[in-house]
Amino acid sequence: MTNIPVITFSNGHKMPALGLGTYKSEEESVKKAIKEAINLGYRHIDTAFYYGNEREIGEAVREKIEDGTVTREDLFITTKLWNNFHREERVVPTCKQSLANLGLDYVDLYLIHWPMAYKVITNILP
Repeated sequence: MTNIPVITFSNGHKMPALGLGTYKSEEESVKKAIKEAINLGYRHIDTAFYYGNEREIGEAVREKIEDGTVTREDLFITTKLWNNFHREERVVPTCKQSLANLGLDYVDLYLIHWPMAYKVITNILP
């Protein structure tokens, strides 16, 4: 995959327009899929706390960094804030949890998953 279009933000940061989405990617297969996608030239990986696969995605990303295929700066990682964490006091801790899950120091884009809040509950995964 070469010549993937890039979107340049007003602050000069760039995002590959084509990325690999990981919704419903199962824990057993997502790690392999991420590694193969990076090998093929994908540089944008999209996940979310709600997907329940941030740990495996982070492991795959770190392995591809460690084997020299990419650097962290080559990748654009997106994750998302789930709907029951919209309260101001919950946003930063939830983002930090996603970073811990991914095993990364930063994500390139942190989105609100859906623009409506849900009741706060402890177990959100289906």
